[in-house]
Parts: sequence; C-alpha cells; structure tokens
Amino acid sequence: MAAAAAPLGFSPSPSWRQAAAAVTCALAANPALAKRGGSGPKDITPHEMEQTIRFRKKVEKDEHYINTITHLGTLMEHCIKQNNAINIYEDYFGEEEMAEVDDEPPSAKTINVIRDPNVTKRTATHLSWHPDGCKKLAVAYSSLEFQQNVKDMSFDSYIWDLENSNKPELVLKPSSPLVSLEYNPKDSHILAGGCYNGQIGYGDARKGGLPVEVSTVEFSHREPVYGTIWLQSKTGTECFSASTDGQVLWWDIRKLSEPTETLVLDITRKGLLENALGAISLEFEPTMPTKFMVGTEQGIVITCNRKAKTPPEKISGTYSGHHGPVYALSRNPFYPKFFLTVGDWTARIWSEESKESSIMWTKYHLSYLTDGCWSTVRPAVFFTTKLDGTLDIWDFLFKQNDPSLSLKVGSRAAPIPRSPRSQPFLAAPGPSARVRPSSLRRSEISPGLCTLQRNEKTLATAMFERETKREKILEARHREMRLKERVRSEARIEEGKEEAPEESLPELLERVRSEFLEAIEAELRRRARDEEASEPRFLSRRSSVEQRVGRPRPFSCPSPEGWR
Repeated sequence: MAAAAAPLGFSPSPSWRQAAAAVTCALAANPALAKRGGSGPKDITPHEMEQTIRFRKKVEKDEHYINTITHLGTLMEHCIKQNNAINIYEDYFGEEEMAEVDDEPPSAKTINVIRDPNVTKRTATHLSWHPDGCKKLAVAYSSLEFQQNVKDMSFDSYIWDLENSNKPELVLKPSSPLVSLEYNPKDSHILAGGCYNGQIGYGDARKGGLPVEVSTVEFSHREPVYGTIWLQSKTGTECFSASTDGQVLWWDIRKLSEPTETLVLDITRKGLLENALGAISLEFEPTMPTKFMVGTEQGIVITCNRKAKTPPEKISGTYSGHHGPVYALSRNPFYPKFFLTVGDWTARIWSEESKESSIMWTKYHLSYLTDGCWSTVRPAVFFTTKLDGTLDIWDFLFKQNDPSLSLKVGSRAAPIPRSPRSQPFLAAPGPSARVRPSSLRRSEISPGLCTLQRNEKTLATAMFERETKREKILEARHREMRLKERVRSEARIEEGKEEAPEESLPELLERVRSEFLEAIEAELRRRARDEEASEPRFLSRRSSVEQRVGRPRPFSCPSPEGWR
C-alpha cells in the first residue's frame, strides 16, 4: 500500500491510507464479503438460469412466502398513499417562516464569460437552460445580418458546461445556422432547433452533434425560425415553431417530413398568407396547453387557441401597444393572466382582461429594448436588456420609474434565458445586435432580488388588480366619449342635411363671393368709425399734415370681376 503512487498534484492523507488498508485487510480476511451474486442459498449459482428458475418456483409455492408478500403489499400500498398525499420535501410554510433578508443594496457579480470559439465571431441568438439545473446551457449562434455572411463562417452551435467553460461540451453541426434552440423538458438529451433557412430539426446529445432528422424544405418555413417550443404531450415528441413568414407550424419529431398542423397569422381571419404578420417571439404556458401567444414584427401580440374548430377562430384576440417588433413575450409564472412584452423603447405589462391598453409600462428609454423575462421566484421582478448592452432589473414594488439595478454587460444587448432558477442568469448579444463579436456573461445577483419577500405575493396581486381595474374604468370612459362624439357628429350631419339642401356649384361660388364682399364692406365701415372717433383729438395736427402732404386716398378694393 505504501508503494502505491498518488495522482500528480495530490497527496493522500495518512488517515485515508489507513482506512484503505483496513478495508483491504477485511476483504482478505473474509472473502464472503466479496460475493457478487446477491442474497440466496450458497448452493445456487445466480448465473445458472435453470437452477435459479427451479429455486424461484419452489419458493413461490411456499405458503409463508405468499403470506409475507400479502402483508408487505398492504404496507407498501399505505406508504404509496402517504407519499401521494403529502410531499415531505415541499416547503408549505415558506412564506410565513421566511428568513429576513438583509437590507443590502441590489448588486450583481460576474462569475464567468463564455466566448464564441470560432475565428469569425457570430451573434448568440438564443439560450436554453438544461432542464435538470443550471449547470449546462445550449446556445444557438448565427449571423442575422442580411446577406452579410462570410464564406468561412461556421454553422456550429454549442452546449456549454458552466463549470468548465473553457471549451464546449458538445458541438452541434446543423445544415443551416440555428436561430432558436430548446431542450426537451421530458428528455434532457433531446434538443429542437429552428434554422436560418426555415427548417426544423432535432438532435440527441447521446448520438453526437449531427441532427437526427430535419424537416423537408418544401414543408418548412420560408424565413428564419425565431421561436421553437416543446409542447406538454404524453409522448414528449411534439413541438411548434413560428417564423417571420407569418406561419405557426406544429411538428412531431418522429415524423418531420411535414407539419401536423398549420396556422396563418392573418388577423383579418381570412387565412391569407400575404396578409399574415411576421412572428418574432413565442410564449407557451404548460398550465394552459391549448393557448399560446405570438409577438409580431408589426408590434401586435396575437393570442391563439389551438383547439378552436376553424382556423379563423384560432386567432382569439390581439393586443397592440408597441411601435416596433415585439422581441420578448413572457407570462408571469405566479399569475399567468398577466404577461410582459418588450419592444421599441419600452417594456409593458398586460392583463388578458384589458386588450385596449397595457396596465403598466416603463419609461421610454434612449436605447432600443431587445429582450425581457420575469423572475421565476419573485412575482414583482422582471429583467430587460437594451441595445447599448445594459441589463436592467425591475422591482415594481420598490420602484416604478427606474430599474432597481442596471448592469453594463457588454457593448450590445442580450437575450435572457428562461432559467429554472433566478439567481444565475446570462446575457449575450441578441437578435437585434448588429455586431459580430459575441460573448456570454454569467452573473449572480444579490439575495434581495432573488428571494421571495414577505407578503410580496399579496402586494403584487393587489397592484395587478388595482391597475387592471383602473384601465377598465378608463376604457369604459373612452368608449363612452367616443360614442357621444359619434352620435353628436351624426346629429350634426343630419341637421345640415335638413336645414340646407345640397347646393350646386354656381350657387356655392355666388354665396362665397357675396360673403367675401360683405366681409370687405364690414372692414371698411369699421375703419371709418375708427377715423371719426379719433378726429377731434388730433384735428389741428391732421390739418397741418394734410396741408403739407395732402389728404390720403381712401382704401379701395377692386371687385371680383376686376380680378378676372
């Protein structure tokens, strides 16, 4: 044992050597401890199938064995029922017994930076956390600049191990650069991606970086696929995608030759592709499996219902409030009927009950906003990124006009991955960043921003409901004012029709001519009255002036006949 060499750079402690020696001696002294066959008679060899089957049949016929199994089955059923009734790992009273958070100012620290290993740098267009935790991250890389791709630009995307970020854990090699990439929540080895050329593909990390299957070009999207989301199905093989070509397609990765269903985003409900709005963001909440939302290039959010009977009925409503593309769309994880949209220079919070206007919004920033999402542990906290490379953390229970914390994470802005935890988050150049250099920055925020505060759910609910009620009152008031104005204008039009019949063109010209002449005569009479009123006070002075220069000519205006 003393002669055994330790690995380079590691020296085992004496206590470790003694423990190892004791174990070795014990094994040598009692060879029975090294038995590998499991429990059973000594004369039965586990590898001999005939002996094993013969012994099993003998035991199963024993009456004591049957009674024992019946008794243990009752105990096991009782334990299973207890397990289903109570989750011993759930924190039922976490809100009441919550530890007080120190009143430290909001802060964040950078943990590591991950850079694109290729010589020709590209944009990180989408990020996806590993379903089992925050230790792995799938990143889609592509250049979204129109007709600016370099010949030697790589199509590769990567899966990174954040504990060892010097090189990627797996290199994904699609046929076209990936714009979107998502882990399968039911099988963490499966990833689905949307390509720049409109195709949909999926890969298995256990089989390497090449795609397992890719959709055919004829039945795929016509433009880049900006959103790919897995559905909550029994098989775990269904997903749907959206693109700026104005279509939403449903897929089953077991057969990617053609989509299982198609929806054209035509808000006129005619189903015409030429009238469709380009989709640039997607939102799907597993608790509402038939509903999803689409953010468009035109600044409109479309709510859809997949289970509607006809395609026009699948578009259930629209929300319009942005002046540019809706880059991010995220439902509040605690209150799904409230959702966040990010576009143009603002971030807006909407309620499904109020479609005419958002209930809350940020101020107009100087830089364009590129992404945003809710915190997964605090209902009142959300994140936004801007084109100037700033990450803003908002806590509307603390401040409404300004973010609680602003971080400069790079020269350009970033998409934020929807992580299962809120404490670590990343930022990277996003879809609207018109630059090639790309890097991922992993940061850790202070506990105050990622720990549920006392009574926060109650306060957030009260604020959401209050703002929703206020918007409903304003909407009702605006509808009432518009109705009154419409009735007033219609009445005015009807009165005009009754009082004055429609004039012919010669009559209209004659009326305008007479009104013009009357206006001139009225002006002449007013000036004459002014001269008479001022004549006694300045009579002597005017007389002397008139003697020197003569009386001024009276004002005369030629008649309209003279103008011709």
